[in-house]
Amino acid sequence: MAVKKKTTPTQGMSKKMMKRKKPINQNYFLDINPITENQDLFFKEWGKGNNLFSYGAAGTGKTFIALYLALKDVMNEDSPYDKVYIVRSLVSTREIGFLPGTHEDKSELYQIPYKNMVRHMFEMPDDTSFDMLYDNLKHQETISFWSTSFLRGTTLDDAIVIVDECQNLNFHELDSIITRVGQDSKIVFCGDVNQSDLQRTNERNGILDFQRILEGMDEFSMVEFGINDIVRSGLVKSYLISKMTLGL
Repeated sequence: MAVKKKTTPTQGMSKKMMKRKKPINQNYFLDINPITENQDLFFKEWGKGNNLFSYGAAGTGKTFIALYLALKDVMNEDSPYDKVYIVRSLVSTREIGFLPGTHEDKSELYQIPYKNMVRHMFEMPDDTSFDMLYDNLKHQETISFWSTSFLRGTTLDDAIVIVDECQNLNFHELDSIITRVGQDSKIVFCGDVNQSDLQRTNERNGILDFQRILEGMDEFSMVEFGINDIVRSGLVKSYLISKMTLGL
């Protein structure tokens, strides 16, 4: 009598599929293309496998395209990336230890813009379906949010790390973040030095020193966004252009 081999529920599943108890249906994931010259450059440099430092005008979609491409790679079974880490300074003092709760609780308010970005990356039947999908992305740690205050001693392996609003980080923080990048990981910095919340001159200059270091590294591509890359429409776009023209 032939003996039927026992199979397990995880047999034939990839590492990513085994980790994701509820796999994301990629049929809902939209195909998004660049709409400005420098967005196109960003896409191309990303495709080369480079780390990126994207800087310049607000409203140019720097963070959106970084998060979109990161999710696309993470959901690709052939890529080495398992997760997306979004790292930023959560408050102007850069310290949230005095607030109650875990780092996840403390960062809840700051996650809203990223949830809205992800909403525009998936075509879901209704809001409830999207909320379930987004909660799934978070619970299985496909997307994780981190404050700079909680990164010490951590190694970020098999991940795409997006450091957002990097102009609000001093040199020590930027230096600490980049040294956390581990095996099979990519890091992307997004920011605008003209929007820094830092008050001290030496802290504000830290991002410029950090940028000069990255410019000398073969592993990094630098992409600068300008007025012509602003993708917001109507009043917001007019305001941003007027503000930049005045040098404010």
